[in-house]
Amino acid sequence: MTTVADCRLLDLPRIAQPGLGSITPVEGGKDVPFDIARVYYLYDVPGGESRGGHAHRELEQVIVAALGSFEVEVDDGTSKKAFVLNRSYQGFYLPRLVWRELKNFSSGAICLVLASQPFREEDYLRDYAQFIRFRKSSSKRRRPR
Repeated sequence: MTTVADCRLLDLPRIAQPGLGSITPVEGGKDVPFDIARVYYLYDVPGGESRGGHAHRELEQVIVAALGSFEVEVDDGTSKKAFVLNRSYQGFYLPRLVWRELKNFSSGAICLVLASQPFREEDYLRDYAQFIRFRKSSSKRRRPR
């Protein structure tokens, strides 16, 4: 069963060209631990608002602060931890079955998300109590007998 301890920062490739800026190319299965099936980004998040507030049954993600900064709070039902993302060449790996909330967006922040699967509403756990029940039932099913 995945836990907060499985969440981690990833250093993404960074190619800096003096006077020209930098580029960060990202390849699925190489720079992130899964093939990338979907990319989306969040922007224009009003001050004080949060995003996320859910978990996924199967989906894995890498979250990048493409511009500005924000926090990612993760929770596995037992442990909680917060990470600040503020570098466009750093990703945050978020495995399946970890509750997440994105908050404290800086003005103009852009959150880029690389996802392991196409969108499927049935993969979402949007209610925290449902998330806890699902984790408990999943851990019971996976225990060796």
